[in-house]
Amino acid sequence: MNIATPAPHARVTRAATAERSQNIAPDTRGQNYWQIDHAVRSLLPLYMDAPLLDHLTPHLDELGELAGGRLGEAADTCERHEPVLHRRDRFGRDEEWIEFHPAYREMEEIAFGRFGMHAMTNRAGVLGWQEKMPPIAKYVFHYLFAQAEFGLLCPVNLTDSSSHLVDLFGSEEIRERYLPGMWSQDTSELIKCAQFMTEKAGGSDIGRSDLTAVKDGKHWRLWGEKWFCSNADAGAAVLLARPEGGPEGSRGLGLFLMPKTLPDGTRNSYRIARLKPKMGSRSMASGEIVFEGAVAYQLGELDQGLKQMLVMVNSSRISHLTRAAGMMRRCLNEALTAARHRNAFGRAVIEHPLMRRQLMKMMVPTEQSLSALLYTAEASGRDGTDKLLRILTPICKYRACRDNVPVATGALEVRGGNGYIEDWPNSRLVRDAHLGLLWEGTSNINALDAVQRAVGKARAHEALRDDLSDRLAKSDLPGQYRSRLQSSVDRAVRFAEEVASAPENEPWCREASGQLYHATTAALMAEEGRKLGADGGDARRLLLSRFVLDHRLREAGPPSLAAAKSTEEAITLLLSDAPVDLDRAERLVLA
Repeated sequence: MNIATPAPHARVTRAATAERSQNIAPDTRGQNYWQIDHAVRSLLPLYMDAPLLDHLTPHLDELGELAGGRLGEAADTCERHEPVLHRRDRFGRDEEWIEFHPAYREMEEIAFGRFGMHAMTNRAGVLGWQEKMPPIAKYVFHYLFAQAEFGLLCPVNLTDSSSHLVDLFGSEEIRERYLPGMWSQDTSELIKCAQFMTEKAGGSDIGRSDLTAVKDGKHWRLWGEKWFCSNADAGAAVLLARPEGGPEGSRGLGLFLMPKTLPDGTRNSYRIARLKPKMGSRSMASGEIVFEGAVAYQLGELDQGLKQMLVMVNSSRISHLTRAAGMMRRCLNEALTAARHRNAFGRAVIEHPLMRRQLMKMMVPTEQSLSALLYTAEASGRDGTDKLLRILTPICKYRACRDNVPVATGALEVRGGNGYIEDWPNSRLVRDAHLGLLWEGTSNINALDAVQRAVGKARAHEALRDDLSDRLAKSDLPGQYRSRLQSSVDRAVRFAEEVASAPENEPWCREASGQLYHATTAALMAEEGRKLGADGGDARRLLLSRFVLDHRLREAGPPSLAAAKSTEEAITLLLSDAPVDLDRAERLVLA
């Protein structure tokens, strides 16, 4: 029997085109990013107090829906409509101002107004909670927000951390004048903040800064330039400047607060020279600033400026870890969605062995970053964790931000040619991923800080070793696997000590930092998976810890067919949404 073949003209009708379009894999638009994130929802009870988590869950659910819906749409709009600098007003006055698309203002209302993400750890009352929230609360909101929008999180974090510096080091008059606006959720009264650090000569070498502060009565006046100023039109900026006649180097820098508008309502004396044409983070305006005698107010002691500024380094590095973790989660979800819907050579793409391996290369670092985030964020809210945070923040910022780049690129590749097209989210995710490598220190700067200073001088790695060893000792992990995890921690600590012992070992600082991160996350994931599995939940994180040991710490021995079979079984379990029972997870980590 002959089967009728459609006439040629029937292949180009609207209906025929729409039918063929069903072969195009969708993205995650329209999904609730909180609801689909089983990992963060299962882990939070291990790290956050139950009453606070119960209170925040409806708000997290709301943000998850916005991230997959209206917030994501607004972020896409802002990517197409970048900020525009206007140098003069219509009367020809030099009142430069930055025009933002209404979608950007809508995103600000969500971040600052609806959720108060900049204020929740600084004052009571945000989202109806009667006290200041611990840091882990804000970081979970940032984690969800980052899955839709990266750029605006910079002003949110800068407003949070800058207000903290004003609170710590500002005079009573300065605190009373500016803190209420910095912590407001009314965006008509909100004073958004910035931190202007980078200069042409210095880059990471802040000691070469030459912005000059000249004493003028009760305040100071600033003369010079700053080269890379994010949130360029902020209502107030915290910055470092060298008091006139002060010593060279970082010890000669003071910390100052510079408002955009003076108390009498006039515009302060600085100009936005231009906006940066950035590769990513396009929604947020970064610019170059020229200071022409701008009024600034001293914060703290003049010879302690850099030391005081570094107070916010831990929180800023955790913020970058948070953004990387959130963006990797978005990338992984995009990759899984595409792989499950695309078909090639008679079966779903996710069923092909090489694709399964590629997805695991994205899943493992994504889950590592989530464990690192929750562990570090929880520690930042406890007393007595200074040394622990001293080592955690540089190694986590270094490794998670580096992992974000290949994960974003891998997700683009899974989508195929569409991933390269601006209609889809992948190209923006790739661009934004690279910025985490630069802000708050490049990879080299963070690795040097971790090994040469946190390990070599502060001995902070000992606090990390002791905390992880205590966790492993108290866990109910199978003895053989627990010993393997402990050995990994011990080896990473010894290697870091060896690298820190002599300046000529500097080329190994990045390797040592990565080893500490991988050993830490392997131990955390194993402990998490064991706890969740023992409570009748999903033990998949125990399996994931084995992948960290085998493939990221490269502890696996020569390949064998038996090991390959257990690995394939583990991959099958991890690429399924079904929970992994504890007995099966323990059998596979020991295989």
